[in-house]
Amino acid sequence: MAPQKLSTLTDYQTLVDKYDTFLFDCDGVIWRGSTAIVNVQATLSMLRNRGKRLIFVTNNSGTSRKDYVTKFAKLGIQASVEEIFSSAYATAVYLSEVARFPSNKKAYVIGGSGIRNELHDVGITTIGEDDTGPVNLATLAEVEPNPDVAAVVFGIDYDITYRKLANAHLNLTLNPGCLFIATNDDRTLPGGKHVYPGTGAMLSTLIHSTQRSPLVMGKPNTPMLDCVMQKYQLDPARSCMVGDRLDTDILFGIKGGLSTLCVLTGVADEAAILDPVAPQATYYISSLGDLCELAAN
Repeated sequence: MAPQKLSTLTDYQTLVDKYDTFLFDCDGVIWRGSTAIVNVQATLSMLRNRGKRLIFVTNNSGTSRKDYVTKFAKLGIQASVEEIFSSAYATAVYLSEVARFPSNKKAYVIGGSGIRNELHDVGITTIGEDDTGPVNLATLAEVEPNPDVAAVVFGIDYDITYRKLANAHLNLTLNPGCLFIATNDDRTLPGGKHVYPGTGAMLSTLIHSTQRSPLVMGKPNTPMLDCVMQKYQLDPARSCMVGDRLDTDILFGIKGGLSTLCVLTGVADEAAILDPVAPQATYYISSLGDLCELAAN
């Protein structure tokens, strides 16, 4: 069935009445870069006032859940740590609770403070953040695998360097049993006026050089889906996933048996949403902010 376009007050009311829990992607849905989507604060307040449960599920690993709470607050949006489930947090949960990461080992991290902080919170030591110096053919001999590294964790890194990639490559190829974890493999990242290369674009370098495929934690992959379903005890029939990407957010909802709502404020445009070959959203809407019209009713 083709996605249903929501554009009237009746459409909005029917949507809100049908679900108890709404899961939201953040980039391209709640905000673009550091700017909130117009009227999204009013929409989220309206949903809370109507007793809806809100969960924010993001593939962006550059920010910890605690720092996300701060960002939400700066944008005038209420959110708690327990309502936020990021790919960085999913990675920490997986390594500590599923992989039983040894306390005497370290994780080599390519990524931002969000990943490191979440890993530190579960007792995992990280290295790699200081590998920012230049390297060339004459100084490559300085780069050696670290025998204490038992996992390479790859997330969005706005300061990625060849030295970091070389260290990660050597740890993955020369350390027996070294785990290869990616927080997500999003091809692009929406921000400000444009769409930029995402984690997946950078991750492809290591996949190609090591000839290894990482375990990908973020949407739409099973590890994050399992964690979210278990943590929040979702009733799929009464839950709706809201996102801007068909290949991550909408597919994530579909895999979990949830209804889905795609917005046009991020990656997907109307032509992509209506493409019968693409993952089929249940609904689509110009912007999440449009639902704020219900606040006056």
